[in-house]
Amino acid sequence: MRRLTTVLGALAAAGAMALTLPGTALAATGKLVIAPSTVITDPSGCYNSSIVPLIVFNETDGTALVYSGPNCTGSVIAVVPPGGGTTQEFGSSVFVR
Repeated sequence: MRRLTTVLGALAAAGAMALTLPGTALAATGKLVIAPSTVITDPSGCYNSSIVPLIVFNETDGTALVYSGPNCTGSVIAVVPPGGGTTQEFGSSVFVR
């Protein structure tokens, strides 16, 4: 039982450290393109768009999530892998990490 407690404590400490990493360490490298004219270099976080349909090209090394609502709220309606793209009629915002 003592060994299990030690292992669980170590896992909890590792998880807490992972959650407290600086935000820049989690930024994607590359460019996020929200067509027709928005290009974000090394994006990190949420980006809104009022253009319909929402067209996204993910030229980063991270995954982009397209949300149905503004400020990355609502449902995730598309997952755009590195090097991918999507067109979403009901997309409002994009999150990249």
